[in-house]
Amino acid sequence: MLLIGYPKCSTCKKAEQWLRDNNIDYTYRNIKEENPTAEELRLWYAQSGLDIKRFFNTSGLVYKALSLKDKLPQMSEAEKLDLLATDGMLVKRPLLICDDAVLVGFKEAEWEKAVL
Repeated sequence: MLLIGYPKCSTCKKAEQWLRDNNIDYTYRNIKEENPTAEELRLWYAQSGLDIKRFFNTSGLVYKALSLKDKLPQMSEAEKLDLLATDGMLVKRPLLICDDAVLVGFKEAEWEKAVL
């Protein structure tokens, strides 16, 4: 499993603690230092079955600075994925990449269902 997070993010810390509490092995990747590539995002988006908007950190400073609330509706899916690949701070975190699931954000019930 791959956990993609940001060390200063309290939700990411909760997700890490949950993984440790459940004795789940994972590899950690700092999203600020190693942003997901457009190819990774395309794959994870397809695997997740989620709306592309769920991959955006809508409460983040970069999202707001770029006025993405107004711009995203006019963008194509490919443009959105390419944009996400430009800055890790645009991506909703944590991301948990499993063999058969991609989880965006930390919701304990969702993680239990997918991982345990």
